[in-house]
Amino acid sequence: MLDQTDKTIDPVTFAVLKSAFESIVDDMAYTVMRTARSPIVRDVLDYSATMCDAKGRILAQAKTVALHLGAVPDAMEAIQRHYGDDLNPGDVIILNDPYDGGMHLPDIFMFKPIFDGAQHIGYSVVICHHCDVGGRVPGSNASDSTEIFQEGLRIPPLKLFDRGVRNKTLFDIISKNVRLPDLVIGDLEAQLATCALGEREFLRLTEKYGIPMVEKFLAEFLDYGERLVRKAFATWPDGAYAFTDYIDGDGFDESEIPIHVTITVKGDHIGVDFEGSSPQVKGAINSTLSFVKSATYLAVRCALDADVPNNAGLYRCVDVSAPKGTVLNPEFPAPVAARALTGYRVVDTVLGALAAIVPERVCAAGEGGNTVVCLGGYDTQTREPFIVVDMINGALGARATRDGIDAVTNPSQNMSNMPVEIMEATYPLMIEEYALRDDSCGAGKTRGGLGVVRQYRLLADEAVMQLRADRYAHAPYGLFGGKPGALSRNLLSESGNFELLASKVTRNVTKGTVIRHEQAGGGGYGNPLARPPELVLEDVLDGKISPAYARDGFGVLVVNGAVDTPATAALRSAMAGEQA
Repeated sequence: MLDQTDKTIDPVTFAVLKSAFESIVDDMAYTVMRTARSPIVRDVLDYSATMCDAKGRILAQAKTVALHLGAVPDAMEAIQRHYGDDLNPGDVIILNDPYDGGMHLPDIFMFKPIFDGAQHIGYSVVICHHCDVGGRVPGSNASDSTEIFQEGLRIPPLKLFDRGVRNKTLFDIISKNVRLPDLVIGDLEAQLATCALGEREFLRLTEKYGIPMVEKFLAEFLDYGERLVRKAFATWPDGAYAFTDYIDGDGFDESEIPIHVTITVKGDHIGVDFEGSSPQVKGAINSTLSFVKSATYLAVRCALDADVPNNAGLYRCVDVSAPKGTVLNPEFPAPVAARALTGYRVVDTVLGALAAIVPERVCAAGEGGNTVVCLGGYDTQTREPFIVVDMINGALGARATRDGIDAVTNPSQNMSNMPVEIMEATYPLMIEEYALRDDSCGAGKTRGGLGVVRQYRLLADEAVMQLRADRYAHAPYGLFGGKPGALSRNLLSESGNFELLASKVTRNVTKGTVIRHEQAGGGGYGNPLARPPELVLEDVLDGKISPAYARDGFGVLVVNGAVDTPATAALRSAMAGEQA
């Protein structure tokens, strides 16, 4: 153990401990991936891991779903409210109730208090999206639930382990209320193993450096994060900056649902107020305020330098508010199962406002958040259930100096598309197409990313299908003259002819049904007429855009695989005149 007579932290030790905590959370992330049972955790990577100090403040975040982790402070408040000082070595606490610290029911939080002897020094935290938590539909994630009671098993903060003793009653209750208990319990065991790893590595640091030194580092680390954030905010121009984006209905009413934000910059602090957003809705796209905070912190963090640590120092510099009774802070018992969609739109809305403050640090809108295709049913012979929850991640919006990335998760998701081989080997599905969606990018000096197409054929006799998509009527926005990305579409064929579905659908389907989703593309950035013609040609030759789109979107004429330079110059001159 190091000499503890000097409690100051030299820069080298600070850097070593900073890297140590960042490495611990990444090791935790790998542990979840390697030990989880369900494809949605193991392959789609819908989970998060973090370490907190004894006060529940986030110290470091794994490179997982960052959109989860800004909700940890509210979950920690719920734990303190329920247990106070009744936390002991060997305890493990779980929760998922959106009205008692959670976000939506499939996301189960797990907290393991860490003790060095009798002294409480921190927490290991893992959040996983579980493949099913009961309720009226397989997957527990439907957009058309109308109250929280339909959405599955609600777990308030409860001890899964009490002083190291397994709570068999709670395990049994969970097992009896979910459709796939082996997978759900298996993923809970993965969370347990990961929390134990975080505990072990935290204790290795206190053993080497001593508790006083580690605690001093943790306090300084949070202060360090706060200083970097405040330094950045102090360079932002003071003022109020507003932006509005929209969700295309809640599955019952196709009326647009506005998400409105005003960001107020004052010195080295910002306020983010969602006054003017839609009242809460009938469908399940309502979002808890904790999730709105998380989405806001994430969007703001995207506009900061890469060396700003992902810890609770940021939260001290940002105030987030949303009126009670709105889609961003609903009254109980509003449904919230599909709240992720609203979180994605909060990110888009906050980034839209930030574009007026730090335009070079903000990208145009991406695909609008992942599309969820959920199919659940039973094998007619064995009566064994199956539930596939496919989260299609699609396209990044264009950036100031670079194109948007094709077919990639946006920053608020940081997940993976499920491999076709895994899907076909695990579920009664055939994937008939998985491809880039040509012409889906928004035109600009830098173009948006292309979305993806997934087409499924059901091989089981019947299933319940749930689709949760958006950007049907309000395309992903472009910035500074960039054009919006293409709109998304859901299509279904039962007899050879495709019918266009609504953006949010729950219905029964039978064997041979084909489900097709065409995802929106990312918005463009800057005037499309400023894009070099050779880059437009490259996209045409790669099959990403058609010659017609090159002409209409960018003013570039491609003939026989080459740019017609004189005709392009004339066309662009005419289009520039129309813009003026």
